[in-house]
Amino acid sequence: MAKIKLEYIWLDGYEPTQNLRSKTKVEEHENFKGTLEELGNWSFDGSSTKQAEGGSSDCLLVPVAIYPDPTRINGWLVMSEVMYADGTPHPSNGRATIDDEDDDFWFGFEQEYFIMDTKTQLPLGFPVGGYPAPQGMYYCSVGGKNTHGRKLVEEHADLCIAAGINFEGINQEVACGQWEFQLFAKGAKKAGDEIWVARYLLDRLTEKYGYYIEYHPKPLGDTDWNGSGMHANFSNSVLRTCGSQETYEKICEAFRPVTKEHIAVYGAYNEQRLTGKHETASINDFSYGVSDRGCSIRIPLMTVQKGWKGWLEDRRPASNGDPYKIAARIIKTVKSAL
Repeated sequence: MAKIKLEYIWLDGYEPTQNLRSKTKVEEHENFKGTLEELGNWSFDGSSTKQAEGGSSDCLLVPVAIYPDPTRINGWLVMSEVMYADGTPHPSNGRATIDDEDDDFWFGFEQEYFIMDTKTQLPLGFPVGGYPAPQGMYYCSVGGKNTHGRKLVEEHADLCIAAGINFEGINQEVACGQWEFQLFAKGAKKAGDEIWVARYLLDRLTEKYGYYIEYHPKPLGDTDWNGSGMHANFSNSVLRTCGSQETYEKICEAFRPVTKEHIAVYGAYNEQRLTGKHETASINDFSYGVSDRGCSIRIPLMTVQKGWKGWLEDRRPASNGDPYKIAARIIKTVKSAL
C-alpha cells in the first residue's frame, strides 16, 4: 500500500472573479492508476469561500479530471466541481452549464497574464516610481534587457507537460513582464479543466519565486500598455467541415444580438481592455473579419485558405475569465445558428 497525495482543486464563490482553492487528501492505495473511478467525493467549508452559510456549510467536491502532480511524490491534481449536498450543481459551478456532452466542440485558449513582483507590486521589469521603455521590443523578445520572467515561464511549461496537459506554447507578450501560454483540447469541459489546472500550477509556482500572477485584463490602467486577454479559438464539426463562407457568416452573425450576454461572462473589468485600441474591438461594438485582430471575432486566414474549413477566434474574453462560462456561452450561440 502506498500513500497518495490528492490535491482537490475547485473554484470559490467570490464575485466578480472566482479564485482557485485547494486542499490535500492523503489516502492509501494499492496500484493506484490515476483514474477518476478510484476517487471519492470530498467536502469543504463553503462558508469560508462564499459558497454556503455557516449553519449549513458543507459543499461537495466531485472530481472531474485528474493529472499527475509533477512536484510531489505520489501526488495527483484533482480538478473538482462544486455541488450542493443533494448532488445538484452549485451556482458557482460554470462547468455544469456546458452543453457539449459529445465533445464536438474544440477549444484553444490563449492565456495572457502579467508576472508581478510581490515586493514592488509591479510587473517584472518595471522600475519603482516609473516605467520601462515603451512597448515594441518586449513581444517575443530574447535577452535580459527586454525579457523578464523566463525562468518561471519555462518551469511552468515543463510542469504542465509533465502533468499531461495539452500545452501548446509560450511567448512573451507586448507589454513588459507580460506572457502568454496556449492550450488546446477536444471537448469544452476538458479545455476548461486544463486551463484551470494550468493556472493552478502557475499560481503555486510563484510561491517560490516571490512573484504573483495578475490576471486583471488591464492592470496598468488607462495607459499606453496592452491589457491581457484569453482569446478563445473554437470549432465544432460544422466549422471544421462545412466549406461554406455563408455558414461561417451565419454563425458569426448569431453572436451580434447576444453581445451583452457574452461580455457578461467574459471576465470582470473587461471594459477597461476592450477600448478599440491595443488590438481590441470596442466593448460596445460587434464585428468580425478575415485575419483582422481588431475585430470581435477573427476568421483565421488559414480557415479561408482551407476552403472555409477550420475555426473562429473570439478575441473578447479577458484574461481573468472563467473558461467554463466562456465556452458554455460560445456553444449556446453557435448552436442557435445551426
